[in-house]
Amino acid sequence: MNITGNTVFIPGATSGIGLALALALRERGNTVIVGGRRTELLEKIAAEHPGVETVRIDTTDADSVQTAAKDVLSRFPSLNVLVTMAGVMRVEDWHSPAFLESAENTITTNVLGPIRLIAAFVEHFQTRPDATIMTVSSGLAFAPLKVTPSYNASKAAMHMLSETLRLQLADTSVRVVELEPPSVQTDLLPGQADNEHAMPLDEFITEVMSLIETQPDAHEIQVERVKFLRYGEARGEYDQVVAALNGADPHGK
Repeated sequence: MNITGNTVFIPGATSGIGLALALALRERGNTVIVGGRRTELLEKIAAEHPGVETVRIDTTDADSVQTAAKDVLSRFPSLNVLVTMAGVMRVEDWHSPAFLESAENTITTNVLGPIRLIAAFVEHFQTRPDATIMTVSSGLAFAPLKVTPSYNASKAAMHMLSETLRLQLADTSVRVVELEPPSVQTDLLPGQADNEHAMPLDEFITEVMSLIETQPDAHEIQVERVKFLRYGEARGEYDQVVAALNGADPHGK
């Protein structure tokens, strides 16, 4: 993915990583369209950041995705980058069936949402000389956090989907890039924005932008902090990584 000169649509960019990435891309000379469910947040972003475009979209609603896609393509026919940022993360307890509603919503948002977005834009992207679909997985796609089972599963699904789409679209002008964040100081979970063990948001975005610039052909965007999780199994340290992630003794003591 080139660092500049793109027209980029980022659904799920009204806060956190999505908004910070949108602003960083805008600063590097890209046309950026931010998507989100809440019109008041979109209006605030447009007012505070002149030049950032907005569109209302709810990726859990198939009709909303189709409506937003038509709007974006009619206004920005040069669109060549999609970042499937929209996602949710919830603590769940699977000892009883009370988890089901949360799990269904997580899978709908984190897996079905990106699939709907890709379906809405993939034909258009194949008409562009250089296009990128950036999916968003997580370090938790490779090592599970005990309290977020559906989130872990959804991000593992996004990793394998990204791997497969890259193979299928290899005969087109469309690149598939997977962004793999570690824990970042955002409001994804209550208290995470103040978690001293999470990566500061500005540091994360700075490193991501540097990686995009210096590794334009990379398949996976991995900041250094996520590699502990990403490659634990390859290092033969999977059990130790899972134990450390969940605050347990790796020897079961």
